[in-house]
Formats: sequence, C-alpha cells, structure tokens
Amino acid sequence: MSDENALVLVEQRTVLFYDDELVAVKVEDGTVYVPVRPICDYLGIAWPAQFQRIQRDPVLSRLVMSVIVTITDIEEGSRRPHTSEMLALPINYLNGWLFGINASRVEEVRERLIQYQLECYQILADAFLMPASSSALMQVRDMGMAIVRLAEEQMAMEQRLNIRLDKAASVVGDLRRRMGNVERRLQPGNRITEEQASEVKSAVAAAAKTNSATYQAIFAELHRRFGVTSYKNIRIDAYEAVLEFLEEWPQ
Repeated sequence: MSDENALVLVEQRTVLFYDDELVAVKVEDGTVYVPVRPICDYLGIAWPAQFQRIQRDPVLSRLVMSVIVTITDIEEGSRRPHTSEMLALPINYLNGWLFGINASRVEEVRERLIQYQLECYQILADAFLMPASSSALMQVRDMGMAIVRLAEEQMAMEQRLNIRLDKAASVVGDLRRRMGNVERRLQPGNRITEEQASEVKSAVAAAAKTNSATYQAIFAELHRRFGVTSYKNIRIDAYEAVLEFLEEWPQ
C-alpha cells in the first residue's frame, strides 16, 4: 500500500503493556487502529505468515487498513523519529486476530501470547475509548495504588531492617556482657560479688566445722596466701583458688 491510500490519523498514543510499547492511532472518523506487525515482533512470531492469514480471513481482510505512524529509533544515543506505513486492524477486531493464533503451535511464546489475548485489548481500549474524566480518574487511582505499593515496600524494608538491627544489638549486648565478665576475671583489682563472698563464707564454715580455732587458722592462711582480711576483699581472679584451698583444708 502507498501513503496515498493510508488513513489520516488525528492522534497517536504509545501504551506501555508490561515491557512492550504498543502504538495505536485514532483516525478522522474516530476509529482506533492498532498496527499488527509490532505485536508480532513482540510475540516473536513471523509477520509474513500473519499477513497471509489476515489476507485469507473473510472479515479481517476487509477491515485491515494502512496507517502512517511515527516511530522513534534510538541510534548511537540519539532519538530519531520517522514515519512508517503499517497495516493495522480496528481495535474492536484486535482480539479476533489474536485469538486466531494457536497458542499450542507457538509453545516457546505460549504464556506471552495468552497474556496478550487476555489483556492487550483492554489496555488499549482504556487508553483510547474511555471518557476523558474516567481516564483521568483511573490515572489518579493507578498513581495512588503505586504510591501505596511503594509505601508498603518501604515499610516492609524498614521492618526487616529493624529486625536485623534488633538482632545485631542483642548480639552486641551479649558480647559486651561476655567481655565484661572476662575483664572482671582478668583485672586483679576487681573484687568478688556479694553472692561469691557468701559462697566463700559458707565454704569457710564447712571447713572449720564450728571450731573457732580452725576459723582463726583459716583466716590467717587466707591472709597469708591471698592478702585479704575479709571475704569481700577477695580478688575475682583468686576466687577459684580460694574455693579450691577451702575444699582441701580438711586434708
């Protein structure tokens, strides 16, 4: 077909369908046409075979028309718009052509073809056939839903981050407690706790067996060995040695 026989378009839109950019045009009488070959390219099916099928179809062959569309090529970082003549079907008959493609015969693109058969017409119809007010409201709705999804993803990410931070804080706290215990054991100036002093006192009583003379002997030996005159003055690094000494006292 020549450009002279092509329909004159009054509006062209590019509609994003998943990752594919679908072009549709509206002509002077208000009919919306959809170029067929770009869809074939996206689906990975042979255009010549589909062209022949459309020409053989008694309905589609009457409805297919030539339209002039503007295409933008990206070459070496620059965007170059140019016009191209393409065969197109009225949007209301797009599914008639799509459903004529046997999904079982194009197994490698079966899922993508089914996706087009289910949703492609509605996406293009929403862009061209819906009243302007409804279209604007849908855009607001879609934007709102996108914001909600973004907020939910952000909250989920922050929640995961908080959980990780809480775990990290718990680990750090545990390490600090362990380090503190090690430091208290290694620093000779630190004294045993009240509970440990009570244990030493009980051990002294067990070793002395209520004999006052033995008490004096034990304390004298504690002072000589460990340099303390009170249970509370026993150094933490000497605690185990004091208990061992008291256990061996009766021998």
